[in-house]
Amino acid sequence: MKLTIFGLSITSSWGNGHATTFRALCQALHRRGHRITFFEHNLEWYQNNRDLPHPPYCDVKVFENWNEILPTVRAELRDSDITLVGSYFPDGIAALEEVLSSSVPVKAFYDIDTPVTVRSLKEHGRADYLLKQHLPELDIYFSFTGGPMLKRLEEELGAPFAVPLYCSVDPEKHRELSPDARFACDLSYMGTYAPDRQSKIDELLCSPARRLPRSKFIVAGPQYPAGVEWPANVERIIHLDPRHHAALYSSSRITLNVTRREMVLAGYSPSVRLFEAAACAAAMVSDNWPGLETFLAPGREILLPMGSDDVVRYLRDYDVAELRRIGRAARERVLASHTSDVRAREFEQAVEIAMSSISAKALSTM
Repeated sequence: MKLTIFGLSITSSWGNGHATTFRALCQALHRRGHRITFFEHNLEWYQNNRDLPHPPYCDVKVFENWNEILPTVRAELRDSDITLVGSYFPDGIAALEEVLSSSVPVKAFYDIDTPVTVRSLKEHGRADYLLKQHLPELDIYFSFTGGPMLKRLEEELGAPFAVPLYCSVDPEKHRELSPDARFACDLSYMGTYAPDRQSKIDELLCSPARRLPRSKFIVAGPQYPAGVEWPANVERIIHLDPRHHAALYSSSRITLNVTRREMVLAGYSPSVRLFEAAACAAAMVSDNWPGLETFLAPGREILLPMGSDDVVRYLRDYDVAELRRIGRAARERVLASHTSDVRAREFEQAVEIAMSSISAKALSTM
């Protein structure tokens, strides 16, 4: 099939989780024989930090102005079997208007920020990249959030077919490696700064760091304010290139997962870091949220601390063998259920269901 995608970014992973998600999915779909064109607005903060300017598995069209790229967009749509508009695509509303008025057989939206989108649609009838009135016209609403949110999308907002398409991991890029001295530490955390995550980072990383001054901690990610006070034994890495992610996870005795507030409230919203760390056999500690147990088994595949005391206990009392057992159990689970190839098959299955539904409706009107 020919797939056209309008997404926030695939060329730059700087400060966003969209790029790694699109990369894993597109690469897997390409391996399965599909052709992909990806449209990306040339945003300033990505153009200066492009770690994959030319993905070999899709044709990327980076543009400056929507009206100028529109003839190319229309040409691609005429040749497409499926079109996917992603959340936070800067020209999302214009792109959806174009897609929904086109003859593309299957029209889909991919929401990598579902709880945020749904709140905006309920409160204002729109998000910056999507209008509430668009939902009934879509054939598929792919969602990063599963569980009860899917029913809300269909029953309250009119999406005809809402289906989870969680983030995934590429096991070729995220795998267990030998420890790298550059990233050796007792506890690591990787993520862009978010105000609603910082209190948990303070509790689950900074507080243990102060109590264990001889242990080493690493926080990797951009946009943290200068006013954040890090303990002396916390090393800061402003941006870690994706090619080093596996090395960080494989070199950490434990790695921390912290979830955005909107995702916690919605539940069933695993982050890409959760699967990437697990694929590297990293022993993880995480905040808890509804549905987490459907992805990783608490106590056996992931550790869920009640607070800083538990994190200190893990660091002091769990030996290497126990942490390795937890990490490898998580790895086994993720490789069975959450790889990019699994997601590509789930994508294809959803498209087949949508096409069958479209065909049935067409027959019923004849």
